[in-house]
Amino acid sequence: MTTRDYTANVISATKVVPDGNFKDSKASGVWDINEALDLIKGGNWPNVANINPAAFVNALFSTFVYQGDGNSNRDIVNGINLSDNGGLVWLKSRGTSYNHYLNNPSEFTGYAQIPSTSAWTTSGNFVTNNNNGFRIPVAYSGANATNSTQSMVAWTFRKQPKFFDIVTYNSSSGNVTNFGSAGATVNHNLGSVPGMIIVKCTDTGSTNWKVYHRGLNGGTNPEEYEIELNQNGAQADTANSWNDTAPTSTQFTLGSSGDVNNGSRSYVAYLFAHNNDDGGFGEPGDQDIIKCGTYTGNAGNPQVIDVGFEPQFLMVKAASTSGDWYVVDNMRGVLIDGDYPCNNLYWNKADAEELAGSFGFFANGFTAAQSSNTNGNGVTFIYMAIRRGGMQTPSTPSDVFHVQSQDDGSTYSVGFPTDLVLINKTGGSSNNTYVGTRLTGDSKFLKTAEDSAQASSGGLFDFDLQNSFDQGASTSSSWVGYHWARARGFCDVVAYTGTGSATTIAHNLGAVPEMMWFKRRNTADIWTVYHAALGEGKRVKLHTTDAAEDDTASFNNTAPTSSVFSIGTVNQINASGSTYLAFLFATVAGVSKVGSYTGDGSTSKNIDCGFTNGAKFVLIRRTDDGGGWIVFDAERGLSTAAADPFLYLDSTGAQSQNVAFDLDPNSSGFTLGGDAGYINASGGTYIFYAIANDPS
Repeated sequence: MTTRDYTANVISATKVVPDGNFKDSKASGVWDINEALDLIKGGNWPNVANINPAAFVNALFSTFVYQGDGNSNRDIVNGINLSDNGGLVWLKSRGTSYNHYLNNPSEFTGYAQIPSTSAWTTSGNFVTNNNNGFRIPVAYSGANATNSTQSMVAWTFRKQPKFFDIVTYNSSSGNVTNFGSAGATVNHNLGSVPGMIIVKCTDTGSTNWKVYHRGLNGGTNPEEYEIELNQNGAQADTANSWNDTAPTSTQFTLGSSGDVNNGSRSYVAYLFAHNNDDGGFGEPGDQDIIKCGTYTGNAGNPQVIDVGFEPQFLMVKAASTSGDWYVVDNMRGVLIDGDYPCNNLYWNKADAEELAGSFGFFANGFTAAQSSNTNGNGVTFIYMAIRRGGMQTPSTPSDVFHVQSQDDGSTYSVGFPTDLVLINKTGGSSNNTYVGTRLTGDSKFLKTAEDSAQASSGGLFDFDLQNSFDQGASTSSSWVGYHWARARGFCDVVAYTGTGSATTIAHNLGAVPEMMWFKRRNTADIWTVYHAALGEGKRVKLHTTDAAEDDTASFNNTAPTSSVFSIGTVNQINASGSTYLAFLFATVAGVSKVGSYTGDGSTSKNIDCGFTNGAKFVLIRRTDDGGGWIVFDAERGLSTAAADPFLYLDSTGAQSQNVAFDLDPNSSGFTLGGDAGYINASGGTYIFYAIANDPS
């Protein structure tokens, strides 16, 4: 057996049981399938793509939103395996003023509270670890109370080198030297120099939460400063916490303060990494997932802070002056292009969630809004950003795509947090297809059959859901909903602001987009579609039946790459100051197929998509002549028994059935069971987008 690299580790022919994760240990040998599956479940084995699951941020960090139900033994399934390495569960009520509750049961029985300065409560655990999340044993008011206002958020950090570590120390622990004296050192297993350290005394009250951050003092000798997590005060120039000594990849140093270094007390330290092109995460094994940095406010327009990735979680604190510890994330909602407020929580406050315009996320970082609290002129700010998930190419369609008909009620059981949704009424005489995205939030939507600007309707979509989706629309008729998760190589959604000049826009698809939809948001304008089969010199419109047309301006006559797409100077795609959304799709073997074909006028033309159990979603568009964007799906019917129902993205027309527009299933994709010009005219040219059924 030849050796193969698995993200900086090696498997060889001599089998040994792995003693840790593949990121930081070695395992070797020939394994039977049951052994491999057991290790996969434990997060200690490469997945189908020969990558360690712990190399992906979604296995290391989670923002999980849930509603309290008042029950004991509430299981939160967030995909984070805490049963092996352990980690931190940080709980906060969103709707009511309760303290933050911090739980790391692998190190301590009990929990801590912020902004309280009390000792660790040791009467019982708020949470217990499991291999797919955590359990809340008792219905605490601040964790799982029965109350309509008790929407909760749980931030979970799994211990992993170059991401996060937890260290406890006292006089009897073996990881601290010269404890109780200035200059004492504490060993850690972060595997890199910490970007941020939080220390709290666990057995004595009236002690503050001391913080080291590499951005203190603007990043110049930050070890000479401290700041407090439970307060909104500015950084202090003192040796009391860190002894004016910078941390290293193996230890950090303590000063003389009893808040961090009293020989008769016990402490916990939370260590957060700072990846600097050395993270080693993701499918290529070369990606960063956490950044601890600094920026200086300019009191101007929203400031862009480039961290090299799109965040899902962000903490920001004014350091050179007083200011709260802002915390936002993409599950509770963030600002986009200045028109969608953040749902802010504050690590130094027990306050309920506050809706305010503070921060926005984009493909390479975040924006700080025009506010003295987040962008004050000349103020030094520190931040911690954690990368958005979707770093892994999907292997199963149901992990990233869901289609469901809805006859009563408006909640869809999706199975993952929805990033992009299309809904259309299938009952009644007519309806538009509504498009919503997590980036634009619950109230914003576009219509595929219109060139209209983005509209707003309170509660039309609810993206603040973990494994389901609420369309919030009238349920007096039947509907169908199509739901996408953003994932590597499969789907991405990008928001950008036009400049009026030809430029490139970064994306996080991680593959070359084969189809892209563009829509101006702030004013009426056409839907512009790029398709690889047409090339960068042509476009087709989503909201009309017009044939494809020559267009070298929209995409600047430049093909997209795996990291950027190009836009020209035309208003519908790049007017100065206008806001836009771009929807990116690509082929993933066995999951999705972006393709094209030439019609032959028959009723039995097979389209091979490389699937093993047929297609469950098919979108077809004729490009050489007029033709609508026709949508078929297995939920409403893809069968040989009768003509299949279809909808048009470009029309408000009702759902129809016509034998000439029929699609039939086949194992590798679909068969054109009809011969109408819209799907299979002899010599006609067509583009399509298909998504597979799960393998049988």
